[in-house]
Amino acid sequence: MEEFDQLVADGRAAYERGEWQTAYQQLEQARLQAGLPSEDLGLLGGAAWWTGRVKQSLEIVEHVYHRLYDAGDALGAARKALDVGLVWFIRGDLVIASGWANRARRILQDLPEGVEHGYLLYLDAALTLDVRDLGPAREAAARLDELGRRLRAPALTSFSLVLAGLADLRSGRTAAGFSQLDEAMLPVLAGGLPPEWAGEIYCIVIHACYDVNDLHRMRAWTRATEQWCEQFSGDVVYSGICRIHRLQLSSIEGDWAAAEDAIERSGAELVDRNNWVAGEAFYQLGELRRLRGDTAGARAAYGRARRLGADPQPGESLLQHAAGDKDAAWSGVSAALAGRDPLACARLLQAAVDIALAMRLEDEADRLCSQLEETAAVFDTPGLRAWAGHARATVLIARSRYAEAMPVLQAAAREYRGMQARYEIARVHELLARAHRGAGQAAAAAADSATALAIYRQLGALPDILRLDGGRLPGGLTQREAEVLALVAAGASNKSAAEALFISQKTVGRHLANIFAKIGTSSRTAAAAWARDHGVLPR
Repeated sequence: MEEFDQLVADGRAAYERGEWQTAYQQLEQARLQAGLPSEDLGLLGGAAWWTGRVKQSLEIVEHVYHRLYDAGDALGAARKALDVGLVWFIRGDLVIASGWANRARRILQDLPEGVEHGYLLYLDAALTLDVRDLGPAREAAARLDELGRRLRAPALTSFSLVLAGLADLRSGRTAAGFSQLDEAMLPVLAGGLPPEWAGEIYCIVIHACYDVNDLHRMRAWTRATEQWCEQFSGDVVYSGICRIHRLQLSSIEGDWAAAEDAIERSGAELVDRNNWVAGEAFYQLGELRRLRGDTAGARAAYGRARRLGADPQPGESLLQHAAGDKDAAWSGVSAALAGRDPLACARLLQAAVDIALAMRLEDEADRLCSQLEETAAVFDTPGLRAWAGHARATVLIARSRYAEAMPVLQAAAREYRGMQARYEIARVHELLARAHRGAGQAAAAAADSATALAIYRQLGALPDILRLDGGRLPGGLTQREAEVLALVAAGASNKSAAEALFISQKTVGRHLANIFAKIGTSSRTAAAAWARDHGVLPR
């Protein structure tokens, strides 16, 4: 038993240090030798979850729950039920999470009030949070605050501040909401919460920043979460979540080529670990592909996002709009807007305005724009102000009110620059070019158009490049050369490219020689990198 005891001791110590992979290996080896007592088996289940072995983790922890319950350890069984409920909640399986919360409730109702009652109260509130009726969330926050003070439990105080902060934020009290969310992190930073619950609070705060389009705060909290993850050894679930948020920010900042492959890989790794964030990742992947002209790839990514529970709007409608299917685009974005609260609608409204104007529904576009302006006035974040100004200027230009549009666009551009939103900055310059052109200011229009085109080229936004550059492809490529280069960049051999394009391998070779000469490179690898940087993708 000497070896077994050493494995268990080493596993416990590694778990305490947050070295989840080592803890898993030691405890799993001990379990295979002689089985583990409930406490150590629970540690093994936790280590399995942290290292991405979600299915095994759930099987182990459920077994521990039944073992504790059968042994009469009611409090231990309730704690384990709450932990399992949290894991299912993080995965996005709310029905199963609710079932485990009910198991915990059934046990706790016969026990004296303690910290575990507070954890249950918080999990219940998270599962049933209704943005249209924030009263229950506020009531839960008040009860958690009282319970936390009485029991001197920092975790419950943190939960109280999270719920109160979210309620204030959703009510339009943005500063007060973020103040409470910031304060909620103090017990987390001090190690006052189990790491699984602490990580969930980090995620909630980052999502709150994303919801109101406050990218400055989102960057700050993503950095803070990354630093928190550094205390753990190896790659853990929350490291993957941080990568997705970091890649979302990189996409906004314009690093599309690097973000596209990384976000697809990271999103796939999070499937069944955190389907909420995995869905966000595949939606962002769809956006990158749409903006780079990869219609089929975008459609596939949006489909995967939907299967993970993420609504692929407004990107899917914008993809249909670009393909000329305006009726489907309008139907899709209108359906997505129906029944949503004002803040959830904000992310859709600018696209809805663009599609409405394309349908010549100017009054509807004006109504949607006013709705976005009202939301921006309530929540008052730079991102929402930028969206509202951008939408209003689009409506003004459609009505030939060019002089009125210019200062609105300039204000939106300032907000976008502060957010480091490269693509949106280019779109504003393109609108400024239209406004200057309409006002008879040809030189200013040319300058703004050139600025927009330069940014589109840097990003690799091929559809925008083609639209602004008179249909000319980057690098002076012909359409056929672009098709060959796109296939080669995707990894096709000369033979595969020839078969796909119904031409000979000799013709493919001749096209490649011309391509290398035009873009100034001499290898397939360099040509593939150039293609990605300039938005030359398979169509």
